[in-house]
Amino acid sequence: MRRKHHIDEEAEINITPMLDIVFIMLIFFIVTTSFVKEKGLEVSRPASSPPKEVQQDKGPIVVRIESSGLISLKGRILEPRAVIANLEREKAEKPTSPLIVAAHPEADTEALVTVLDAARAVGIESVNVATVTK
Repeated sequence: MRRKHHIDEEAEINITPMLDIVFIMLIFFIVTTSFVKEKGLEVSRPASSPPKEVQQDKGPIVVRIESSGLISLKGRILEPRAVIANLEREKAEKPTSPLIVAAHPEADTEALVTVLDAARAVGIESVNVATVTK
């Protein structure tokens, strides 16, 4: 007797193990992902424009940052460690004066952050950043 072969039978692909692996990988990536929000300092430098001249005895406290990263106050070059002490002295002389950081456009951001951190430590509330080309 001849046996009849049924052509109607098709091979089925079982995708259940593949779905299991995909879900396990998804759980692994969710568990191992770290959700840390880093703090940053948002600084927007204005376009180059010459600073307005103000009287020094009643005017703002002006800190200059050269293109090489040197920080100066009233023409004196300051070490990064001495910025806080000098800003404290200036704030004692002019308690309500704002701080203007006149930074060269190519100045190091590290010097700018040093001055801004020192201003926050001293308690100067009004801090402005300007660009100077010299």
